[in-house]
Amino acid sequence: MSAPAPADDARVHDLVGIGIGPFGLGMAALSEPLEDVDAIFLDQAPGFSWHPGMMLDGATIQVPFLADLVTMADPTSRFSFLQFLKETGRLYPFYIRESFYPLRSEYDRYCRWVAEQLNTLRWRRRVRAVQEEGEHLLVVADVLDAEGAVVGTEEHRGRHVVLGVGTRPVLPPALAELAEAADASAPPVIHSSQYLPAREQLLDAGSVTIVGSGQSAAEIYRDLLEDAAARGTRVDWVTRSPRFFPMEYTKLTLEMTSPEYTDLFRSLPEERRESLGREQRTLYKGISGDLIDDIHDLLYRLSQGGAEVPTRLLTDTAVTAARHDAETGEHVLTLEHGELGTRREHRTHAVVAATGYRSSAPALLAPLGERIRRDSRGRLDVSRDYTIDDQQRIHVLNAEEHTHGVTAPDLGFGAWRASVVLDAITGREPYPIERRIAFQTFGLPADDA
Repeated sequence: MSAPAPADDARVHDLVGIGIGPFGLGMAALSEPLEDVDAIFLDQAPGFSWHPGMMLDGATIQVPFLADLVTMADPTSRFSFLQFLKETGRLYPFYIRESFYPLRSEYDRYCRWVAEQLNTLRWRRRVRAVQEEGEHLLVVADVLDAEGAVVGTEEHRGRHVVLGVGTRPVLPPALAELAEAADASAPPVIHSSQYLPAREQLLDAGSVTIVGSGQSAAEIYRDLLEDAAARGTRVDWVTRSPRFFPMEYTKLTLEMTSPEYTDLFRSLPEERRESLGREQRTLYKGISGDLIDDIHDLLYRLSQGGAEVPTRLLTDTAVTAARHDAETGEHVLTLEHGELGTRREHRTHAVVAATGYRSSAPALLAPLGERIRRDSRGRLDVSRDYTIDDQQRIHVLNAEEHTHGVTAPDLGFGAWRASVVLDAITGREPYPIERRIAFQTFGLPADDA
């Protein structure tokens, strides 16, 4: 490994971005036309890729096309989804389709199209540390080759750092232990993010159990069920939720994705925010109503003529323990019913955990020590304006669900948040920032006048 060496002539950038997912890419696209922003963005991946393990045929994103990388900040941007459709000859087909919701694979292609036009992105850069260096921040990154081996290091200096490192897949403790203990010859225990590469193996497993309550669990169940039934493979679905919740999508509920509701959420005590976050999961982690209906229609069709569909759907049921039975080759899950308190063993040859993602304080911040604010649980203490240090130089994207609520993971709010961050970096408002967008009032007004 080579010694640290200056990069880009050791100049000090206005912004060094770490992580190029949709939110980081949106920040890069909105920064590009600003003459007073010298930016660079780093990511360890070889190129842009958005949830490749869940690119199911026909799956759509759950927000309208206006929730692209830039439009909600700058509707005239050359990086809009509509501009992508125009340049790729698909604007009229999209118009005739009469659906606001792009295909998931099409959204991924759109993001790749934007990434190809930006010269501020640096791929195969794995950031090791963010350090203080006088008035600036020093970002140290390993340079990776095509196989992921370290071939050198770079240093990038910035007046501001923006963290867009995203979230990581989460397995419940019992399934995490099962996955770690299983050897290569054992049936798969995977997170939903790994689904597509494992699909054929799952269909041939003999039995598959999906654990989870949201859109990903429903999509995988729907995708497997028909082919699995034809192969004689059983597909079961287990969720802790009391029912298969549809995502709440009424217009007044959608107003909670707003600056005003974020202000209310921020004003609450930490413990109340924590419990409220759990209560509000159906606002963005539920299942689309159309998909729920489609699943029921499929079950009805498969059961015609009195045929028994090889499946079981279990609600209000948690996986409390898991082990592998080497004699039978099965995984044995201990299931506990929430209302009844009863327990049963459930045997399956494969497990797909559609159990979501979680943000965490990345280790690369460790050199900054107490400069980084943290809450009582050790999580990043994110200010209203998305900074995590008192100097207001380190900003975060989608690491603030515990402090800002439902707006954090929402694709449609990403451009608004990027506008706030760019305001802090430039000292001006390059994109108009809406302070009020909702008809309703969250909390009580100061008086009745």
